[in-house]
Amino acid sequence: MLLFARDVTRAAHNSLSPRRSENRSFAALASSLIAQENNLDLRLRYLLNNGESLSRAVFAARLTQLSDQLVLWPTESEQLYRPVLAHDVNDILAQEVSTRFADYEVIFTDVVESLHLPPATLPWPTGDMNILNTNAAQSSLLSTSKQWNTRRWSLAHEPGRVVLDATSNGVALSPLSSDIGALRSSSNLAATRGVGIAAVAVTPSPLPAPSGELLLPPVKAVHVGVSVINGNYIEQPITLTVTIVPMNHRGLRQSQTMHAVLGPLQSYAFVPRLLETRASERATLIIKVAGAPNALNMTRSRIYSVVMSPSGTTKS
Repeated sequence: MLLFARDVTRAAHNSLSPRRSENRSFAALASSLIAQENNLDLRLRYLLNNGESLSRAVFAARLTQLSDQLVLWPTESEQLYRPVLAHDVNDILAQEVSTRFADYEVIFTDVVESLHLPPATLPWPTGDMNILNTNAAQSSLLSTSKQWNTRRWSLAHEPGRVVLDATSNGVALSPLSSDIGALRSSSNLAATRGVGIAAVAVTPSPLPAPSGELLLPPVKAVHVGVSVINGNYIEQPITLTVTIVPMNHRGLRQSQTMHAVLGPLQSYAFVPRLLETRASERATLIIKVAGAPNALNMTRSRIYSVVMSPSGTTKS
């Protein structure tokens, strides 16, 4: 009987060792993930409370940094499912992370859409959420946090005796609607629009002539390139129209319309089809950009007087 009792004691001792190791390993992974959650919660709350003084570009960059951390949570939570621990604590934590990820996703998307920030600010598509309710997301964050804070003691009396970290509720308890409203009314974050014509290139190169006049050699076609700039941090759809109107009624009126979406503070080069010309022709070239007001003291339209040199001679 003594030998049998000794064997049982040894077997029990040996079985506790792997369980202790599993619990402590899980605690290390869980602590790292919860620390990331709490860090994001703290930084997001600070950004939403104090972002009014930032420019749109800086605010969007900081929001992108946080969202890039958020998208890592589902992958990291997958590591928590195995091995199965006492009281299913690993499953509970993984489900909690998944729920909180979806809640933060709603809040991030609401901020981007409220401020009309470029969709590329977030690593997931905006506007496709099934439910975009910030209040519901806050309630869910608070509920999951309370549930977890009762379950985090599940391993306190198990081998290893670990107590898991709690989750914070900064964003859940913030006056989020008021914060987003204040950000929306900030002059620094206002979604202003503005585009302008940055440059016009003509091939063949014009000869020396007065300002506003394009004196060209007697060619059969002219190539025009137009560079347009988006002067603000907002995605901007624009339309460019290039029209040439003969003045002596010998040629045909030609017009082309092109469309593009300019990213924030980006430029785009339009290349219309060749414009047919003839020797000794006079025409008016009209270039117009539509879609937003002028930006950066630039113009949205340019008008040139086109003068084609006579065939066989070149005006100097």
